[in-house]
This record gives sequence, C-alpha cells and structure tokens, in this order.
Amino acid sequence: MFKTFYNAFKIKDLRKKILITLLLLFIYRLGCWITVPGISPGALTDAASMSDGGMTFLSLMNSISGGALANASIFALGVSPYISASIIIQLLTVAIPPLERLSKQGEEGRKKINFYTRICALVLATAQAIGIVVSYANSEGFIDVRMFGASAPIWLSCAVIAIIMIAGAMFTVWLGERITDLGVGNGLSLLIFVGILSSACTGLYTAFQGVAQDIDYLWTILIFLAAVIVIFSLIVFIDSAERKVPVQYAKQVKGRKMYGGQSTYIPIKVNSTGVIPIIFANAIVTFPQMLISIFWPNTAFADWWTRYMGTSSWVYIVLTALLILFFAYFYSQITFKPDDVSKQIQQNGGFIPGIRAGKPTAEYLGRISSRLTLFGAIFLAFIALVPSLVFNALATTTLDSTLINAFSVTGLMIVVSVALELDKQLEAQMLMRNYRGFLK
Repeated sequence: MFKTFYNAFKIKDLRKKILITLLLLFIYRLGCWITVPGISPGALTDAASMSDGGMTFLSLMNSISGGALANASIFALGVSPYISASIIIQLLTVAIPPLERLSKQGEEGRKKINFYTRICALVLATAQAIGIVVSYANSEGFIDVRMFGASAPIWLSCAVIAIIMIAGAMFTVWLGERITDLGVGNGLSLLIFVGILSSACTGLYTAFQGVAQDIDYLWTILIFLAAVIVIFSLIVFIDSAERKVPVQYAKQVKGRKMYGGQSTYIPIKVNSTGVIPIIFANAIVTFPQMLISIFWPNTAFADWWTRYMGTSSWVYIVLTALLILFFAYFYSQITFKPDDVSKQIQQNGGFIPGIRAGKPTAEYLGRISSRLTLFGAIFLAFIALVPSLVFNALATTTLDSTLINAFSVTGLMIVVSVALELDKQLEAQMLMRNYRGFLK
C-alpha cells in the first residue's frame, strides 16, 4: 500500500487530490481538539472510557472519532449519526417499496436517498447530543460557568451546547463529502480511519508511559501487541477471501462478428457484510444501557443491569453473538440477490458449468452464499468476542483504559477495510491514467 501511495504521489493530478484529502483531514483533526464552548475540558472523559472491561456505546463513539468525545470537542459526535442513518435508510430501502423504486432511478434517485439520509442523520445527531447533555448536565463541573455566567438557566446552557454539537456533526458530514468529491477515497470512511489511528497512537503513548514506572509492564504491552498483529492478519486474510463461481458465456454471431465464448467468474466474498453486523449488534445491546444512564442513573435498577446485563456478563456475550449471526444473514440477503444475478447471467447468454440456467442457477448461488455467510458470521462472532475476552484477561488498569479501547476489534476491521479500499482506488486511478496515456 505504501508503494502505491508513493507512486500515486508522483502523478500531478493524484498528488493534488491527495494533498486536498490531507488538508481536509487536518481540519477535521484540528476540530477534534476544540472544546465546545460551555463545557469544561475533560468533562466527558469518564463517559467516553470503557466500563466493566467492555466497549460501551459512548466509548465506541470516542474510539471512532479519535478521542473527540473525551475532549468534549465540537466534533464529539463524529460521523456516527450519519453512519447509523445510512444503515437505517439502506434497510428501509428493502422494506419500503417507494424507497426501493427510488434506489433504481439512477443518479437522481441516489441524490434523493442521500437527502433523506442527511435528514435522518440530523435527527440522530439531535437525539445523541440531547442524550449526552441531559445525562451529564447535573454532573459537577460539566458546564463551564465562565461561559454562561453563574446566573444563567441550565436549560439555556444545555441548549447552546447541544446545538454546537449537532452543527459539528453535520459539518463533519460535509467534510467527508468534500473529500469524496475533491480528494481520494470515501471521505466518511477516511474520517473514521484517521480517528481510529489517532486513538491507537494516543493509547500506545499512554501505555508506554507506564513502562517508566514498571519495566515488567513492557512484557504485557508486547504480548498485547502480538495478539493485535495476529488478529489484524486474520482480518486481512478473511477480508480478502472469496469464492469464485465460474461462468461460461456462449458464442453468439451478430452480423459478421462473433461475440462471447469467454470464461469469467462471480466473486462471492466470505465476509461480504464487513463490520456492519458487529456495529448493529453493539448498538442494539448497548442502547438500553444508554437509556438507563440518561433516565435512571445511580439507581438500583442501573446497578442490577450493569451487574447481570453489562458488557462483562455472559448474557451480553451470548446475546451479542446471536445478534451478529442474525444481522450477518440479514444484511447478506440485502447485498447479494441470487435471483437478480441469475437473471443477468441468462440475459447475457452465460451459464454456470453443470448448472441449468434460471431457477437452478439462483438456487445454486443461494446455497453458496448461505454457506459462506455462515462461515463469515461465525468469524465475525469469534473476532468480536474472543479477542475482547483475551484482551481483558491480559489487561491491567492502564491497558483497560487505553490499548483495549484503541485497538478494538471493530476498529481494526474498519481500518483494514478502508485501507484496502483506498489502495484499490489509487491503483484503479493510476491504471486509468496509463490507459489514457497509451491511447494518446
């Protein structure tokens, strides 16, 4: 990947796009350190940390945003509202026929769906900002009285803070779209990518500071990093794994020319759903915890939920695994439709060797997709739960708050996916330039 980036930087057009991308990413990271006016610095640090040795909803947001939530910055919400909105609209596109018809109307339909996604992102950003502000408004030291004055009503202070956080979330979405239009790669994915890398670097720096106090702590860090490298390699291997279904196209004579007669294949990825099932499962399981922290904090029910349904309980582990399996199958049915693929193959005069065209081809592709989805879902459940348990077993107090939070399995999967996709886009643009130069 570094070689691809180096070669792309030699090309003037690509170099300009890369520099624009880096500039916009720098603006985003700069905003992650600007504290929201009215919030005391460090007021959300405890909220963004992990509890019970597991990843909570707010800690996941903090990891994706690169520590922006812990800094109580104007970009504290990051791109999480837009990501959640995109997933919701994508699921509704399958469930609601008008949206499904809209998705098939080409560029015009895509623009309308993007508009609905932004509206949904605005609603989610409003809900998250209000939830965070209401949860910690009465906490000591949350509101900076120097900004509003000691006599200012608390509801006015909370309203101003929430509006600034909502505006920061929507500005983050705008930055991501500008990167997509003017730069290289998917802008929103790159914002998440940079945020996770920033959290990882901060976590490593904090962890290595503990070595000065206890040299034996270095071995714990090295064992932890070795486990991270093994998991990283496994994610890369599974992410690149695919089943190639051979397709043969018959020869067709049209006029004086002969078409077809070639062999190709349909690539079906083992993990076609990516990290989405893990994000969905974590969001659903941690959603009750977020509601409890907002409406019933410091109650007996909250203590009971944390003890028996918290992120370190077996109920949480089993429920998360089942939800990952469910969403992996559900999302696979949305992204890969055997009937449509079979129809396209038949219309183009193709067939799978040994399989009759039409319904038998669709059933054959469906069986392959189901088996691969099962393997991919088991992998996702394993990679989401087992490493976390191993990390918690290795962790000390310092590791618990830094490295585990920075090197979450969800974050590693996002980093791998974005890095591979960016590498493919750079190679594709360089290849197009070579073809263009050859034709000229």
